[in-house]
Amino acid sequence: MFTSIAFILAWLSGYALHARRAYYAQLEGRAERLMREREAAAVAAARAGIAVELHDVVAHNVSAMVVQADGAARILAASPNQSKRALSTISRTGRLALAEMRQMLGLLGELDASGSSYVPQPGVDQLGDLIDQVRGAGLPVDLTVDGTSRPLSMGAELSAYRIVQEALTNTRKHGGPHAHAIVHITYTDSALHVLVEDDGLGAPHELYEEGGADGLGQGLLGMRERIGMVDGTLAAGPRPGGGFRISATLPLDKDAGAYS
Repeated sequence: MFTSIAFILAWLSGYALHARRAYYAQLEGRAERLMREREAAAVAAARAGIAVELHDVVAHNVSAMVVQADGAARILAASPNQSKRALSTISRTGRLALAEMRQMLGLLGELDASGSSYVPQPGVDQLGDLIDQVRGAGLPVDLTVDGTSRPLSMGAELSAYRIVQEALTNTRKHGGPHAHAIVHITYTDSALHVLVEDDGLGAPHELYEEGGADGLGQGLLGMRERIGMVDGTLAAGPRPGGGFRISATLPLDKDAGAYS
């Protein structure tokens, strides 16, 4: 009897140990699957973000190059020197676009290896350089900044920059040859307000009301996606008196200083 009891106890102990090991192995397998799923989701989100970045870079720079090329063609015979300056601007803009595209394509390669990466991205402080570039492409732009600069998250910084960039690109596309634009940045205690408006011809109705048909309006869709990621708001539509207006509000991040 004692031998049987000892055997049963040993068997129960071994069974419990085996069951525990199997349970722990199951937990480890589940944790590994969750980690792989999270990494895959992070890579997919990063790829989507890079796709939006590529659109903004290409649309802005190629639009500037087209405007300069058209202007150079019109004045080539009458003003050779001015045509040369326009061609020089096209060359600089093209090199800038290529550099940014190479940077982002390199980032895509890094994502395949690590699942995450970081490269410096433009923010509100770089808006002056952006507007100088737009002015050089032939669009008059006035920039005003009200309030005291406050910390933003990196996502909000990039979103503000890209919204201004895309809005000015749309003005060049749809505003007509005599359009004039203003960019007004306002810091309050809780948010950053971005206003971009022009007095041009305005964009077609389907670009801002229907979300863009047949590939149109992707810039506005990208703006809305960016704003949604930082819990902000965006309004886009005709401006009273003519032209177009884009208004965005991005909440200030009290903890942004830790990321900046």
